Amino acid sequence: MFRILLITSVLSLSACASVQPWEKGLLAKPSMALVADENEIFLDEHIYFSKEASTGGQGVGGGGCGCN
Repeated sequence: MFRILLITSVLSLSACASVQPWEKGLLAKPSMALVADENEIFLDEHIYFSKEASTGGQGVGGGGCGCN
């Protein structure tokens, strides 16, 4: 059990990486979007609205401080 916990913690810590300022330009490209096709986003939002009777929730929230 201890080995599994140790391996899991080592692997999870090695996966953390920070994005350097010069790499942020690459992440801002439209091809790096989660869903690059605007029609697919529109259809997903329409289906969600039809099922849940609410809109929104597809974007990114606030900064994590609980004030959004």
